[in-house]
Amino acid sequence: MKKTAIIALGGNALSQKGQAGTIYEQFANTRQSLEEIMEFVKQDYNLCLTHGNGPQVGDELLRMDLTYDVVPPLPLGVCVAGTQGTIGYMIQQSFQNALRAGKVDREVVTLVTQVMVNTDDPSIANPAKYVGKRYSESEAQIMAEQFSWTVKEQEKGQWRRVVPSPDPDFVMHGISIRTLVEAGTVVLAAGGGGIPVYNNEDHKLDGLDAVIDKDLTAAKLGRVIRAQEYYIITDVEQVYLNYGETDQEPIHIMTNEEANQYQEEGHFQKGSMWPKIRSAIYFLKHHGEKAIITNIQNVRKAINGEAGTTIVNA
Repeated sequence: MKKTAIIALGGNALSQKGQAGTIYEQFANTRQSLEEIMEFVKQDYNLCLTHGNGPQVGDELLRMDLTYDVVPPLPLGVCVAGTQGTIGYMIQQSFQNALRAGKVDREVVTLVTQVMVNTDDPSIANPAKYVGKRYSESEAQIMAEQFSWTVKEQEKGQWRRVVPSPDPDFVMHGISIRTLVEAGTVVLAAGGGGIPVYNNEDHKLDGLDAVIDKDLTAAKLGRVIRAQEYYIITDVEQVYLNYGETDQEPIHIMTNEEANQYQEEGHFQKGSMWPKIRSAIYFLKHHGEKAIITNIQNVRKAINGEAGTTIVNA
């Protein structure tokens, strides 16, 4: 049987720091990233990809901040759906061209994916995920009153909108995604963590203004498609102990138990590396064989265990 991999592309694979974030830059970054991802195709993996969308959603929100008095603004959940489509188009087209260049007869499809969340998730009552533009306190209060936002001070003198960031309950459309993946189609799904939805009082789907934890969504999507391997593509080559300190130490391989121990010792920041580690532990708990954390430049080596951090069950 072919191996199946779930690949979670971080935002830096599409929009890099220091760039303006034009669509031309994003296409160029995507094409370059997919040159590395093509190694999975060469090794005949079944593939499902997901991706971040933080910079793109931020841009959408900024556009609405600038034009709200001319064009009615869209809810955050609709912005997540929109960026799933635009980023999906960008990756899909670039990947299909890479397959053509390699004379590989496989299709790439994008599935706009809803993800169910629990309305009792504590982050909904206490939103803390920063999104969108930075404002002065007075500007932020005006926007908050006008649009019913919750705003908080992120850094001294810089205020931003905060939204709920619930954990995913389950990924919808799972049978369709798995069927396509098992047929050899490259599937892009659950971008940005998925579009947050819930069942309302009439037991009908309804949208929620939130940003779902994308790392855990990727792990749950990996479970849905019965993937053996989970690749988390971020902006560092591997995971470190004492990251950023003079005595930082790379981790080449660790077990899920060691990962939990390191977290208890305070090695993984909750806003950056810990969500990735947590998602890897979830993936391994549900029949995954290994999870690998690395950057896009080292993907080929990481597939063969020559780079990145590999996490396995104890």
